[in-house]
Amino acid sequence: MNNVTVETIEEAAKKLEGVVLKTPLWFSERLSKKYNAKIYLKREDLQKVRSYKIRGAYNLMSSLSERQKKRGVVCASAGNHAQGVALSASTLKIKSVIFMPSITPLQKINRVRHFGDGWIEIKLVGKTYDETCVAAKKYCKEKKAVFVHPFDDYLVISGQGTVGKEIYEELGKNIDYIFCPIGGGGLISGVSIYMHAKSKKTEVIGVEPSGAAGMHESIRKGAVISLEKIDTFVDGAAVKTVGEKTFAITKKLVKKFLIVEEGKVCTFIIDLYQNDGIVAEPAGALSVTALDAYADKLKGKRVVCVLSGGNNDILRYPEIMEKSLVYQGLRHYFLIEFGQKPGQLRKFVDSALGPTDDITRFEYIKKNSKEIGPALVGIELTKKEDLKPLTDRMDKLGLTYIPITSSDLLYSYLI
Repeated sequence: MNNVTVETIEEAAKKLEGVVLKTPLWFSERLSKKYNAKIYLKREDLQKVRSYKIRGAYNLMSSLSERQKKRGVVCASAGNHAQGVALSASTLKIKSVIFMPSITPLQKINRVRHFGDGWIEIKLVGKTYDETCVAAKKYCKEKKAVFVHPFDDYLVISGQGTVGKEIYEELGKNIDYIFCPIGGGGLISGVSIYMHAKSKKTEVIGVEPSGAAGMHESIRKGAVISLEKIDTFVDGAAVKTVGEKTFAITKKLVKKFLIVEEGKVCTFIIDLYQNDGIVAEPAGALSVTALDAYADKLKGKRVVCVLSGGNNDILRYPEIMEKSLVYQGLRHYFLIEFGQKPGQLRKFVDSALGPTDDITRFEYIKKNSKEIGPALVGIELTKKEDLKPLTDRMDKLGLTYIPITSSDLLYSYLI
């Protein structure tokens, strides 16, 4: 296949019947009221592998010739794509080798192994996805196997495009905006191709995390560029280099991109869980997070947010809570010098902290050879406006202190 069309997406949909769930388009009364619009969530988190990635992987693997199937397939992934390939492998009875970074958590490895059901081999190679991908492609060439790319393949893009087909079949041309997350670009490419052909009225808007906005940067510069470094927190969208094919499609069909901060994504992950009982992974929450930036244009409109995945490890929630509080300006860290004599902490609590301020972290080691010693102090506020009064009181007490910011090395230790 050398192109993606409405026809190739509809062919993919037929192949996916009975394997992939036609996920619900869930109407959110809460978000609709908040934005004075009709907001729908496309619940790809409800797939068996908890993400849309099964669509593209299965479409490609089910399209292989018998000769190709006998040679087997290879992929590189630490997450959702690996699970999609694994489930496709066990369903289609195709031997598959899945390369994963050596630092991949055991929980993810076990889930991939579960879906593979004896049809896959896992190889842990490299510390990053890029290193893993190089090793996977080398192995694939040596074994003359088929490489299942996570996004830059027309069959994969056609499979992901079935998300757009299902949205259109339910709402027709009565859609003003579709907010779609971007990692490598496979999902937004497939969705935008289908919607552009079926409903010129519908605007597809790309959403990327600020720490990995590769598609936006590539389009801004007019060619695919590799980001020097990325923030891997939004792991489902943390891609250094977007695809050549997906770049060409997105550049042509997507006119608006929104960049959202990782801390804000965390706030919306918590919001979705606490208010709607939805477990969204960071990349899955990207589209909903972007609604704030478009709030003034949403009034009276019909909007779909593609909730792309729900593979969120419960062990990540403390970090998600922390990032959310820091983003909202409710949690702050300081290095504060205290005199090494009795009563200093009590004086700080009584005279520096406000009535609703709370110490969440305090690390201090007394050194008898010195008159003063630094303490690491974490403070949680009720509202962000309480920060200025807090620092004013610390100044009045004559305390020497240094705020710890995200650019400090110590910050990565704390968060």
